[in-house]
Amino acid sequence: MEVKAQNWLITGGCGFIGVNLVAHLLAQQPPPQIRILDNLSVGTRADLAAVSAFREIAGLDCQGPPQGVELLVGDIRDPATCLASCAGIDIVVHLAANTGVAPSIADPRQDLDINVLGTFNMLEAARQQGVKNFVFASSGAVVGEVMPPITEDKPPKPVSPYGASKLAGEGYCSAYYRAFGVKTAVLRFGNVYGPRSKHKSSVVAKFFQLALAGLPLEIYGDGQQTRDFIYIQDLIQAIMLAAASDVGGEVFQIATHKETTVNEIAEKIKELVEGQTGQSVALQYAAPRLGDVRRNYADITKSKTILGYEPQYDLDQGLAATLEYFLTTTLTNMGPTTP
Repeated sequence: MEVKAQNWLITGGCGFIGVNLVAHLLAQQPPPQIRILDNLSVGTRADLAAVSAFREIAGLDCQGPPQGVELLVGDIRDPATCLASCAGIDIVVHLAANTGVAPSIADPRQDLDINVLGTFNMLEAARQQGVKNFVFASSGAVVGEVMPPITEDKPPKPVSPYGASKLAGEGYCSAYYRAFGVKTAVLRFGNVYGPRSKHKSSVVAKFFQLALAGLPLEIYGDGQQTRDFIYIQDLIQAIMLAAASDVGGEVFQIATHKETTVNEIAEKIKELVEGQTGQSVALQYAAPRLGDVRRNYADITKSKTILGYEPQYDLDQGLAATLEYFLTTTLTNMGPTTP
């Protein structure tokens, strides 16, 4: 899905999903103008430079639409920065977040500050600057421990601060559409994986990095917990469809409708790495983590019906492409790993 060239703001745009989205947008003809707001706590200037030339700007430079690709280094917890970043913008893709269950358990107040107040700041900035479309990255964690598949109409009962903070963001997206007319689309991402994920702490990225470093794959609990793994290009498709949609104030599950255990993903990665490198990969089990849900996969009927979303990549294709990326990154940055 392509969106007619417009002015985009991507918060967290130096991160894994952000740089893949930038690369996709710049492949359009003509390419849109893109502003990125990022505090560089995870992604880096080098990560952005790997997909695009850019110029770094200050908040005072945001007097109108972006010119080419711009990087504004700033924090979504600062309302003035958020307001400046939205100047001249048509579409906001709000990816910046405190991501994951474990960090929210370790510091729930920071999770609230970033995910709730930060999202509020971005919505309010979008309202004041007249932004047309606002795409919010949410998570299946908002629903909590329920019998899957997860659907958009299941009552949310989050079991972690992360799930609670994302649920609050969903609530504000609904309110800002219905009270102020900001056309919001909430996308509940499955477990996203793929190339350019070297900074990501999710299970697929972590397992590939451990395996290539000759370290055991650490599995929390018995490994029978399940997730819905979605390849990055399928996620980008969903973002583009949401950005082009006229639907506002709606929540969409963005995943594959396939349930995979952590044991299964570990075995697939073990087999791939051993086949490509010849080095053995061990599995290691540890205590379960607080706040982890047991089963999680999504029904994507609504996103298919309303957005026209259709996953294109199966797990084997996606994992093979991800390994190719990590092999290239490892060889380029560190040299070959020792078996």
